[in-house]
Amino acid sequence: MGITWSQIFPPPPTLTEVNLPSQNGKVFIVTGGYSGVGFEICKILYRVGGTVYLAGRSEEKALAAIAKIKRLCTPTSPEGNIMFLPLSLDDLTTIKPAVKMFTTAESRLDVLFNNAGVSDPPQETSPQGHDLQLATNCLGPHLFTQLLLPILRRTAENTSVSSVRVIWTASIVVDVFVLETGMGLAELLQKGTDKSRYYFNTKVGNWFLADSLASQIGGDGILSLVQNPGNIKTNIMRHSQAYVPVLLGPLLYAPRLGAYTAIWSAFASDLNIDDGGKYILPWGRIHPCPRDDLLRAMKGKEEGGTGVAAAFVKYCDKQIAAFL
Repeated sequence: MGITWSQIFPPPPTLTEVNLPSQNGKVFIVTGGYSGVGFEICKILYRVGGTVYLAGRSEEKALAAIAKIKRLCTPTSPEGNIMFLPLSLDDLTTIKPAVKMFTTAESRLDVLFNNAGVSDPPQETSPQGHDLQLATNCLGPHLFTQLLLPILRRTAENTSVSSVRVIWTASIVVDVFVLETGMGLAELLQKGTDKSRYYFNTKVGNWFLADSLASQIGGDGILSLVQNPGNIKTNIMRHSQAYVPVLLGPLLYAPRLGAYTAIWSAFASDLNIDDGGKYILPWGRIHPCPRDDLLRAMKGKEEGGTGVAAAFVKYCDKQIAAFL
């Protein structure tokens, strides 16, 4: 209960736009940057001179967000820039073209923020027939990340170890609501599964993907982490029943604070390559005591674990194989 309480009422942030060093010359991708936490991440990165790609499906919303960011802040470096990258995470056919567009324009990628996500959407399935939450929160980001690995690796060759990072997004539900088995794998294949169960699965699934990626690319000097941004007032709850935002309202924080969790995950200098796969809590600190059952899920049976995470990653690999 103590760790849940500390996620609801976190200690003050230690890394913000005030003390974040210049990111002049570095390149970033932020999915879901139109509003909420993603918008604040983009604003912070632009302010400190980074080249930022705001990835999303709506050009209209993206350009409006970009115009607002440029109106609200002046970059500390004249090289700061922010651009739209068309991408629909729920539609796997759109992801390879987005990566090609990005890699044609850029020769490096310093941090990928897999920030976008949906909860309880009215539309139930993706164009490929997956649950929309699974597609948007896990399958799309997994494919996007795998296709970006070559440019991430090239960037890591010329930067310090663990400075190139991939940041995944989980939720407090990982500690509070996820099954003791870590995930109901059978639910991924069932129609009519409760939407909240799908959402819980995708959030712990992001940790499984982050941990698996850490093993895959840690040797290249790239750090993969998952973070709970915090209990943030964003439009992710727009499809929830009306009482949910009212009930949770007093416990919700401004999106800017949620962005600080991602910023700490991306830039904290005391994180090293051995921290790959770790879970970051609001507003920037390593989870001190992750659930034992979830840690076992991320170990194979030969290591005394359950192998649930590996099974989920294998399932995701199979779903994206045709789109690589």
